[in-house]
Amino acid sequence: MTEAFGAMAVLDPSPGPTDEQLATRAQAGEVGALGLLLARHQAPMRAVALSVLGHGPDADDAVQDAALTALRRIGDVRDPAAVGAWLRAVVRNACRMRLRAAGRETPGLDVLPDPDRMWTRDAEPGCPERVIERHAMRDWIWGAVEELPQQLRLVVMLRHFSGMTSYREIAAACEVPVGTVRSRLSQARTRMAQVLLASEEQAHDDAAALNGASRQEAVATLEAWETGGLPREISELWPAESEMVGRLGRPGERVHPVPVMRQYLEDGVRQHLRHVVAGREIAIWEMDVTHPGALHVCPPSLAWVMFRSDGRVRRLRVVFPAASP
Repeated sequence: MTEAFGAMAVLDPSPGPTDEQLATRAQAGEVGALGLLLARHQAPMRAVALSVLGHGPDADDAVQDAALTALRRIGDVRDPAAVGAWLRAVVRNACRMRLRAAGRETPGLDVLPDPDRMWTRDAEPGCPERVIERHAMRDWIWGAVEELPQQLRLVVMLRHFSGMTSYREIAAACEVPVGTVRSRLSQARTRMAQVLLASEEQAHDDAAALNGASRQEAVATLEAWETGGLPREISELWPAESEMVGRLGRPGERVHPVPVMRQYLEDGVRQHLRHVVAGREIAIWEMDVTHPGALHVCPPSLAWVMFRSDGRVRRLRVVFPAASP
């Protein structure tokens, strides 16, 4: 935890600009201001986590989650002068989510302030996709995500930008133990803080454009498979070397995704696109599933986790979020 904050604290966290000034500058996209703000409030944020979760890795993880939330959401803070209270509320919210996921939430936590209601500007519901699209620093953040090694990048995308946020679900998606997920997230947070500062002045991809293009590909792919024909651009997305891996693959045998998905379609399973999060090399398409009269009954949701190069899908892993790792 210390390393992650230390990497962002490139400015001396001694008294200087006010919280309001730093928050305003951070909202305008000044990375150093955000680093100083997080360094300044590291101790009170950690104190909140310890008061709710006690000493241990969960408290550290909650503070780290809150730091990344601040990166994504600083542009939404309604009152920059109250940014310290907002950061503490974000930590409480992260703690509450951890307790709820573990079935340990106490009634008293239900009355804690919700940072979305109390300190953020009125906006559309907090879907991660919409948050990124309206955030002033979206491309800078995604530039940092893209600089992470692929294994770390995937856990960050799942944890912070998809509907599969629990460690158990992420472990199932990555086919690794839960402890490995925790370790990779810790590494990713530290690396991301370092990359964010190193890439402050660089140009970045348009995150909204990447997401939008991937959504169009998802819609076109589903429509093409339902009609039984793949237009040229969709065929290029799924070249002959594409491989199905994970639960729907066959160990030791290369399986192309198209016939597998068509078989499920013929069996009566229908997939409906719900959410997309995409970078240059990893894309996640989350689906709702219906199966009226289907031969096979599938879980109500699934996700396609795709690994790409040169714009084409090389590996596809279909993940069922409710499945055990």
